[in-house]
Amino acid sequence: MGDILQIISKDDHNWWQAKKDPNGTAGLIPSPELQEWRTAYQAMEKSKRDQVNCSFFGRKKKQHKDKYLAKHNAVFDQLDLVTYEEVIKLPTFRRKTLVLLGAHGVGRRHIKNTLIASHPDKYAYPIPHTTRSPRKDEENGKNYYFVSHDEMMADIAANEYLEYGTHEDAMYGTKLETIRKIHNEGRMAILDVEPQALKILRTAEFAPYVVFIAAPSLQNMTDYDGSLERLAKESDMLKQLYGHFFDLTIINNDIEETIRQLEKSIETMNMTPQWVPVSWVY
Repeated sequence: MGDILQIISKDDHNWWQAKKDPNGTAGLIPSPELQEWRTAYQAMEKSKRDQVNCSFFGRKKKQHKDKYLAKHNAVFDQLDLVTYEEVIKLPTFRRKTLVLLGAHGVGRRHIKNTLIASHPDKYAYPIPHTTRSPRKDEENGKNYYFVSHDEMMADIAANEYLEYGTHEDAMYGTKLETIRKIHNEGRMAILDVEPQALKILRTAEFAPYVVFIAAPSLQNMTDYDGSLERLAKESDMLKQLYGHFFDLTIINNDIEETIRQLEKSIETMNMTPQWVPVSWVY
């Protein structure tokens, strides 16, 4: 999460007056319009440098429909553009969803499985839906919900999936109703998703607590095949792009200590007044 600022004046179109400390003096910050113009200009200049040999019409952005649902894009387009967000301080309340973000291979799955195994009364993971045929002894609704391809495609068209994709000719996805079911049971849903899923989750309905599991420090570690360096680079990139949405960052130098820190932070968070987007209230 970024700094909490109190806006004092919006009289100037490009520069607003704001306070970080209520008892301090006001300073100037760029208005959202100016900040958006800066970001768009920088992106345009970078695109020119990166695509100098490509035609303009050849640079159409690829649509990753298996990452999130297009219907919800307009609601949270500012996820792609860092400006300001109006927030409000709420008294104690419980977040409904624990969202674990991090580089692939950083340990999110182990953290998720450990929390659920240790506290099945508190946490649960939404059971995925799939179009593949059930294997021997697989029970519908236990590890997977088995559905037909037509049924899944119809539900995707109806924007009922958080994420979905294809693996070995079968479709897999997380349906929003499975998350709601966990909430209705009084438990916290744990999701280890791609950052783009925040476009759907970052609402009052899902009330997410977004935790970034950062890559371990490379100091005093032997990186035989370069995998740790790749992990660190991906982690840094995610932090740069989405860091303003993190409620908590934990450097995963020790997986058991990371889990202890996470459990303690959730307990503290549930007993502490919190700043949340004003859209969660009004």
